[in-house]
Amino acid sequence: MTAGNESVPELLPMVFAAPNEALARARALLDSAPPPEHASVAHQVIGIWQRDWGDLRLALEHLRRARDLAARAESPEREADVLATLGVALVHAGRTRQGLAAFEQGVRRGSGHTRARVLYRRAYVWWVLGHHREALEDVRRAIPVLRQTGDVIWTARALTLRATVHLALGAVERAEADFTAAEALWDTTGQEHDKADAVESRGLAAFRAGDIPAALRLLDEAEERYAKLGTPTFMLNIRRCEVLMAAGLAPEALAEADAAIAVLDGIGGQSTRKAELLLAAARAARLAGDPGTAIARAAVAVRLFSGQRRGWWEAHARLVLIEARFASGRGYGRLVADAARVAERLEGSGAPAAPEAWLLAGRIALHLDWTEDAERYLRVAARSRRSGPPLARITGWAAQALRARAAGSGRGVLEACRRGLAVLDDHRMTLGASELRARATAQGAELAALAQAVSLAGGGPRRLLEWSERWRATVLTAPPTRPPADPVLQSGLTAFREIAARAEEARRDGRPVPALEREQRRLEREVRSRTLHIRGDAPGGGYRFDVAGMLERLGDGRLVALAVLDGRVQVLLCGGGRVRRFAGGQVERAEREAEHVQATLRRLAHPRAEGRLPLVEAMGRRLEEVLLGPAARHLGSGPVVVVPPARLHSVPWALLPSLRERVVSVSPSASSWLRARETEPPTGGRHVLVRGPGLATGGAEVPEVADRYGRATVLEDADARVPRVLEELDGAALAHIAAHGDFRADSPLFSSLRMVDGPLIVHDFERLARSPYRIILSSCDTARLASVGADELLGLVTALLPLGTAGVVASSAPVNDEAVVPLMLALHKGLGDGLSLAEALRDARAAVPSDATHQATGWAFTAFGAA
Repeated sequence: MTAGNESVPELLPMVFAAPNEALARARALLDSAPPPEHASVAHQVIGIWQRDWGDLRLALEHLRRARDLAARAESPEREADVLATLGVALVHAGRTRQGLAAFEQGVRRGSGHTRARVLYRRAYVWWVLGHHREALEDVRRAIPVLRQTGDVIWTARALTLRATVHLALGAVERAEADFTAAEALWDTTGQEHDKADAVESRGLAAFRAGDIPAALRLLDEAEERYAKLGTPTFMLNIRRCEVLMAAGLAPEALAEADAAIAVLDGIGGQSTRKAELLLAAARAARLAGDPGTAIARAAVAVRLFSGQRRGWWEAHARLVLIEARFASGRGYGRLVADAARVAERLEGSGAPAAPEAWLLAGRIALHLDWTEDAERYLRVAARSRRSGPPLARITGWAAQALRARAAGSGRGVLEACRRGLAVLDDHRMTLGASELRARATAQGAELAALAQAVSLAGGGPRRLLEWSERWRATVLTAPPTRPPADPVLQSGLTAFREIAARAEEARRDGRPVPALEREQRRLEREVRSRTLHIRGDAPGGGYRFDVAGMLERLGDGRLVALAVLDGRVQVLLCGGGRVRRFAGGQVERAEREAEHVQATLRRLAHPRAEGRLPLVEAMGRRLEEVLLGPAARHLGSGPVVVVPPARLHSVPWALLPSLRERVVSVSPSASSWLRARETEPPTGGRHVLVRGPGLATGGAEVPEVADRYGRATVLEDADARVPRVLEELDGAALAHIAAHGDFRADSPLFSSLRMVDGPLIVHDFERLARSPYRIILSSCDTARLASVGADELLGLVTALLPLGTAGVVASSAPVNDEAVVPLMLALHKGLGDGLSLAEALRDARAAVPSDATHQATGWAFTAFGAA
């Protein structure tokens, strides 16, 4: 490169069009011994690159050198421009006073167009510092000048910045207008980094407007653009953490924030970004139920923000610190005043987080019985229930519910809870991915618990049942949004399946698999990411639970709905035209017993474990005592439907003595049981039998079952491939799948059944137009589910129920393959005699040999639904 006048000015805009190329050209220019003004440009380019994507210490060295060279060249405009760049770097290094002084000098040295650019960059710094009104004033002065001079790039930057400031103040519509205007300008330029930043900003706007799928999609697109440029993405990390937390994915947000902090520390990057990442990590840790980590991260963030003179940010960090301390039981009295002070600071600066702070102050005051203070704080927090994004309105309704409870108004509590959960219903249905719908319910957990507590205290068993149903298994109230015809998603699923199959083959052969496992995890992330982008298309608030209709449908049967309030099981026994309540035991004890039972069933799946049979039977008696209590004596003689809370999904209900000889089915909610009862079987009665690879018995029951049904479609060997299996399963009356199951606790929607060409996962089932009316999964762990959100379950079974499946038989534990065969044959005999799945499973358990392995296998299987 030459040092000619025509080429040097191109370097500065190139930093945000092709950053690495600009860096290389600037270094080459310096090697050519350029005159001071040109050298100043080169050092400024290197300083910008180091400031935004490298070592901040080196950035300051180059920018100071650029300033000195501009002064030597006697170019006030050049000096003003460098001073603005230096001011940004100083602020990012935590040297706020020096940075603002550099801007003052730059404003004095520059004129016209240059001064407008300086004002824009000072507006950016005001935004970083949380001085939003000052930021708006500077950018208001800069934009007209930039427009008049035809400076498209800097006008677009200024519009993008103004939109971002509007978002920080909660003015979403103004922000969207500025983002739209900026994007139109960016389309006329080659500024690829700025374009990526514009996409990122639109993602932030979508999030502030409550559109989480669009926010995730846009942030992922921005990340792809940054990756092509080879630049780090710390601001993107911060924004994605916000969206992940709102989507109920706090552990992922914490991991992302901590990883970004490690990268930032490794390159000696911006102190301001580190403080913001620490704040994001603190919020994520608090939401993930880790107050200790939240306190540690938030305390460091407070210290950094304070040193950087960033009061707006410091107030947000203090809010998280107080929330975490309250969650850990520390210093309640002092925390009330601290929370109120933070709330006043946030409200004074127009921060959207102010209602959250007022709610926290009121909640702590209520905990201390400071009713007057609580009423004052909650009244202010409740104002947000009328307007704003969904999560802010839910905060307001939570405050209103707490106010009503403090005033002794049960009716007021229920009304506030009803209104707040209705807001969350509407928000939840904008989410297309069943995982996001399930996790979003956590936002309504407090409202549901308040309503249940009021119902328990004075509303009667029927009302308690209604409110327990109101927020139980809500993901199943509407079918999931079908994945679009997305070729990228389809190719990702195919590639994932191929890699997973190769990894499994390598494990069987004893070959190393780390590289394959890394590629499998990468493909999983891509598939999941594309799935989370899906926007919901079903209206909210459609189905409502009908207690009278349920009691009529039960006939001579009983439905046992278990609710958990204040750590204790409440048994709601429905049948005979009424709902009765019985007190159970402590839910923690039930969870421990269920875990012990599962461990023992796993051992009984292997030979020579007969001595443990009396042990597991004793566990069943203890489980019945804590889960059913006196209700066990009032079950009548008919069939029983059990509706457990999500945290008790792993209980093998057939093991409980009072249920062992009964027809028992399990449902995630009474509502879903009613819908299963009303689901009509498909015409034609098509039967599909699938036999996957690698079973110890080779799926020995499949040929005999096929003979029983005569015209059944049998898929095995090369036919047992995922595309063909899905094609045949769609709309079948009965499906029996004998295949190895794999439950993924870390990612439940990647739980799978092994086919010849790789795993058949939950995401695949969600592509069916209608899943089989009845489905039998005769393999290990197919009924295991992950508890998420308020009271939701994710896994194979819950994926099938909203898609048209009325009944499922599956196992919640590893089972003995050989013992499964006679159980399945007996089960299909009962189905051939016209029995339901639950009836046939009851008879099948009685028909198999009485040794420990066969008995444990029978207990491990559960009938779900009502078919």
